[in-house]
Amino acid sequence: MSYGTTGNRFAIQTFSLSRKFGDLVAVDGIDLSIKEGELFSLLGPNGAGKTTAIKMLCCLLRPSSGTATVMGRDIHEDPMTVKQIIDVSPQETAIAEHLNAWENLRLIGGIRGLSKEEVKKRSEELLEMVGLAKRAKEQVRKFSGGMKRRLSIAMALVSDPQVLFLDEPTLGLDPQSRRGIWEHIAELKGKKTILLTTHYLEEADALADRIAIIDEGKIAALGTPQELKDSISDMQVMVVRAKNLPPDVIEGLKEIYPEVKATEDGIEIRAKELSFYEIVDYLRPRGVAIQSTSLKQPTLDDVFLHLTGKELRE
Repeated sequence: MSYGTTGNRFAIQTFSLSRKFGDLVAVDGIDLSIKEGELFSLLGPNGAGKTTAIKMLCCLLRPSSGTATVMGRDIHEDPMTVKQIIDVSPQETAIAEHLNAWENLRLIGGIRGLSKEEVKKRSEELLEMVGLAKRAKEQVRKFSGGMKRRLSIAMALVSDPQVLFLDEPTLGLDPQSRRGIWEHIAELKGKKTILLTTHYLEEADALADRIAIIDEGKIAALGTPQELKDSISDMQVMVVRAKNLPPDVIEGLKEIYPEVKATEDGIEIRAKELSFYEIVDYLRPRGVAIQSTSLKQPTLDDVFLHLTGKELRE
């Protein structure tokens, strides 16, 4: 299968793209430009508008206002051509579980109008790529969640699309399976234009060339993973591991410092200037047993918290 190198044109552009469901604004006037060959991630919590945006770009849902182009084709004016040059691995895996992997790929290839020879060649290469060649004749119902997700990605690649949409490709998988999926996605970087939606911070950080953080239907920030983290590099983050941290103590810290969040084993405090001694002097008289303190580098979670005032996984 040939995934020839791509140029520097824009593969996807959105222009004030919006979608409402009654009074709910799911996507609120987003403007994006995604280059050919780029792996671009929409990062945000569940319900942020990621899947709705994907459905509009795939011509499965009409925008309430605004528009978008995919490889220069307008989603309003030429939806049939758009559908011919894209494919999607949806959040809910669309696999016929009574069929085996070969049969699922042949089914999709037939729907896409490919010849038997094309389907056979591409299926062999794809099953090898996603590590399912030895299990190709087993019924999919016997597959693990990770195997089904890998097959779903292979099915989305049978038609050799110019643009690939991966909607939460590792949702619900264990860490080992997720990292396996990451390896297969990384193999496609620079060969396909990929729009990846996720709410896993480490997934976007590890895979994406650029990230748009989306919250409540709006783009809150846009840049490379490092650019986003550098945007708050003037802020210090102190991690305090401690026991006996009552809610009123945490609320008291929030009145002193701009950003304070509880963690499993303590708290994280963010401010432009932090004093270890001031924090200790505040906590100890209130009966807090401090186990350790440390400064840490900003993460994408810190970026999201800084921009929206809430944690990404909420």
